[in-house]
Amino acid sequence: MGQVFPVKICKTVQGCCQVVNLRCTFGEMTKRFHKIRFNERTLRMEEVPFALRDYLLYGFKRLMFFSCIAVSSIYVFDQFFESPSDKAGQRELVFLEGELTRLQEQLVNMDVILEDISNRDDAIYRAIFGTETYPGYLRNPGIGGADRARRLRGYSHSDAVISLENTVSELQRKLVAQSRSFDEVMELAKNQTEMLKSIPAIQPVRNEDLRRMASGYGYRIHPIYKVRKMHYGMDFAAPTGTEIFATGDGVVVLAKRLYNGFGRHVVIRHGFGYETLYAHMSKVLVKKGQRVKRGEVIGLVGSTGTSVAPHVHYEVQKDGRKVNPAQYYFNDLSPDQYEEMLKKVDDSNQSFD
Repeated sequence: MGQVFPVKICKTVQGCCQVVNLRCTFGEMTKRFHKIRFNERTLRMEEVPFALRDYLLYGFKRLMFFSCIAVSSIYVFDQFFESPSDKAGQRELVFLEGELTRLQEQLVNMDVILEDISNRDDAIYRAIFGTETYPGYLRNPGIGGADRARRLRGYSHSDAVISLENTVSELQRKLVAQSRSFDEVMELAKNQTEMLKSIPAIQPVRNEDLRRMASGYGYRIHPIYKVRKMHYGMDFAAPTGTEIFATGDGVVVLAKRLYNGFGRHVVIRHGFGYETLYAHMSKVLVKKGQRVKRGEVIGLVGSTGTSVAPHVHYEVQKDGRKVNPAQYYFNDLSPDQYEEMLKKVDDSNQSFD
């Protein structure tokens, strides 16, 4: 066998042969691939048709050539040229990053506004109705459990998105708590009229019936034991038989007679956390369970129990804690009268009981 030279031959109808290096046109009538080899026996060049292996090798070379050209073109265009869709995506990314920053700033401002609303709720709205501030553990509830931001991790903007979601979640919890607080304030507002009637807001004895303000709230010298002792009420000195008035609407929860201590005394529960005590009466004019109105006579001044002179010992409790009754005489005393009363109370160093 001689040496083989692969070429591409295109035969025409006339039977002529021509060796070419170009692809035959579709209009040619026949197309066959051959190899030329030298026959050592005949000393002539002979045509040998392509075998299946030759066709596959030829096609594979062509495929690899065009594939390399295609991949190179894609790489060059991808690295050095931006398609319209790439430019649009880049603009959208810049826009979303700007919006993310803007939303974070707005959420910070919303948190400041919500904090101001919470402060007003405690310092103004709840103070008007004399109720306790909303508990901090309810106003700022915590959150626990598994990592809720796990699904957001693994992206270039994960930290910013997680921070934004945490801020939103915290605001949502605070808004829910503030809404519940306002529900309580609204309930207090609905009961405002009843509450204002129930607050002990007058003196238990008329000013014109008073001989003097015997003693006030605070540490005083006990009239019998002569020791310094906390005096949890106010003593109003008046003649025996002087009328004693309920200082607010409520229900009598205790009408009792003792031979020491408070003597004949009455306790009225006004609701909204208020209770009042009237002690050392000469006569009790109400019964346990009876509803009374502010200004209604409930008993007469006396000196029963541990007492050294006719007077009424008056106490106010708010939420189970004894407070200074002088803070509640805002319905029947002018500012001047109120200042004069406080002066008399401070000047007195000894109680009547």
